Amino acid sequence: MAIPLEELQLAARNHGLPLEALRYSVTPIGLHYLLIHFDIPAVDADAWWLELGGLVERPLTLSLDELKARPEATIPVTLECAGNGRALLRGDRASSQPWLVEAVGTAEWTGTPLAPLLAEAGPAPDAAEVVFTGIDRGVQGDVEHDYARSLPLAEALREEVLLAYAVNGRPLPPQHGFPLRLVVPGWYGMTSVKWLRSIEVVAEPFAGWQQAVAYHLRADAEDEGRPVTRMEPRSLLVPPGIPDFLSRARFVPPGPCLLTGRAWSGRGPVERLEVSADGGRSWAEAELEEPLGEFAWRGWSYEWQAEPGEHELCCRATDAAGRTQPLEPPWNLEGLCNNAVQRVQVVVRG
Repeated sequence: MAIPLEELQLAARNHGLPLEALRYSVTPIGLHYLLIHFDIPAVDADAWWLELGGLVERPLTLSLDELKARPEATIPVTLECAGNGRALLRGDRASSQPWLVEAVGTAEWTGTPLAPLLAEAGPAPDAAEVVFTGIDRGVQGDVEHDYARSLPLAEALREEVLLAYAVNGRPLPPQHGFPLRLVVPGWYGMTSVKWLRSIEVVAEPFAGWQQAVAYHLRADAEDEGRPVTRMEPRSLLVPPGIPDFLSRARFVPPGPCLLTGRAWSGRGPVERLEVSADGGRSWAEAELEEPLGEFAWRGWSYEWQAEPGEHELCCRATDAAGRTQPLEPPWNLEGLCNNAVQRVQVVVRG
């Protein structure tokens, strides 16, 4: 399958998690997936400040030092790109970052909770949404705009929503939103606006391009679609054995083979994990580890008896809401929320 030049350019700019790095419960930040819509801004932290305004009684302007002086929290959070799995969809779709299954990572984000700041500002009685705008600017869909997304006020007031200035114990690197970014646990990564410069409380639904046009599940270009919000259940396994350089097929010796991986969902904890060695025709239940946190993935393991021959390994997660990963990807025009089971080709040879 040929990759258009436009998608190749995007793939060269952005990167996913090498699947062998699933062995880390907390992803080293250099291995965490990365999607940058426009350019990485050059920001002078000493000259930067955050504006919080709109429909509030007391607008706020805060420097980075003032934000760091506020109450601090550190939360392990799994972030996944809404386009994860896009390249695996069959049929025509809109061109965008051609992710396979690696657009994910789990990091320990440190910052100050957003809810107390909003409470201090005092949203007006008719406040409905909170708009988060980044410094990064570009053109998408023939519209020039700053990257901006909104949350319903009730979601923005969740105690775990962070204004993060550090990750894995270190200041945010430029590519991950220095000096400040939003982190919204449970939602797909497009919601966690990087390089944050302003927060605005509004009464009407935000109609910015990234909110009203992008990130919708559409059947075709004329379909208004449904907006993407929380992460669907997904699981990934660490590819066992050794790889073929080009195809990434795996080679494993016969006998006991411990399969391991991670599973997550934005709609409640993962409560069941199953493994298949025959492409999804039969399934066996794996053992789940304790979750890293309420909003982070769970480790899992399964002892597979590897018989000589060719096998297709799969894993699938079921969350507390009863949602289970499908065997085949659900198609939509933008290639979003494809949480179909991962398939890993394995040759067992003596």
